[in-house]
Amino acid sequence: MTDESPQAHKPAPAGRSTEPAKPVPAAKPGRQGTTAALPKDPGAKAPATAAPAPEQPGAPPWWRTLRADAPLLVRVAIGLAALGVLGVVWWFVTRGDPTEAIVSPAKLKSPGQVFGSFAALLERDLVGNILATLWRVLVGVGLGALVGIGLGVGAGSYRSVAAAINPAVIFLRSVPMGALLPFTIYWFGIYETQKSMFIFLAVVPFVFSDTVKAISAVPQRYVETAQTLGASRFQIIRKVLFPLAVPDIVTSLRFQFGLALGYITLAEAINPTAGIGFLLNSGEREGHLEQNYLLLFIIALIALGIDLGIRFFQRGLFHYRKDL
Repeated sequence: MTDESPQAHKPAPAGRSTEPAKPVPAAKPGRQGTTAALPKDPGAKAPATAAPAPEQPGAPPWWRTLRADAPLLVRVAIGLAALGVLGVVWWFVTRGDPTEAIVSPAKLKSPGQVFGSFAALLERDLVGNILATLWRVLVGVGLGALVGIGLGVGAGSYRSVAAAINPAVIFLRSVPMGALLPFTIYWFGIYETQKSMFIFLAVVPFVFSDTVKAISAVPQRYVETAQTLGASRFQIIRKVLFPLAVPDIVTSLRFQFGLALGYITLAEAINPTAGIGFLLNSGEREGHLEQNYLLLFIIALIALGIDLGIRFFQRGLFHYRKDL
């Protein structure tokens, strides 16, 4: 006889299952570690979206920004306007009769007299004299480029070479070229060689210094990368340092052409037979002051044309340099 509780045979209430209850699985965490999302209540309001971030103001215009370039047409217009103001001032101080002008015609000719002398200047073989001057400048700057760039690359790559050449370069940069002119006569005579060598001595120290600066400005990481790849020192100079420095070296040569046009008139004062300096000297002796003023404008225009021409090809060859 078993001892059973009276409740053991008590029937289960209607509507309830006699099977044991299954455990409810735990809710899986969501992406943020929260429980699984429940069905949305149709009457619930959607959460408010975040307000859009305020728009950032645009860049200020170029005239309110330091070291910002204006558009090309604006720069050209500003330059022409400045020249126009100078022209108006020039006309104002030289207007009227010689006795009424603010500045005497003996000191400053009027714009009409200066630019009206162009025909007379053409009769003095202006084109032939300009070509003679440009040839001397080209030879002198070309020699300066060959020597200055060659020595500058060596000095920029090897500090010992720079230590040996720097004293001579400092000397040439410090001595006034007018004081050096008589020595070029002793060394090279009074003919074409003297004029070209005078230009050479005037520009070579600046070409050398700018080349050293351009070589030194090449980032060291390019040299280290080439060394990692097993390049020799000569290969690094020829394939890394010099190619990366060429754009800045060409910029230096642009400036040297303008410098040479300023110095060539000194050399052409010695035994002048042709050239812009010859025209200036003969115009001074003959009293053609207005033609000499016009020659100054012509020299400036030639220098500007050379600079723009070199810059045009420079930007085409080194298009990756946006600062040229």
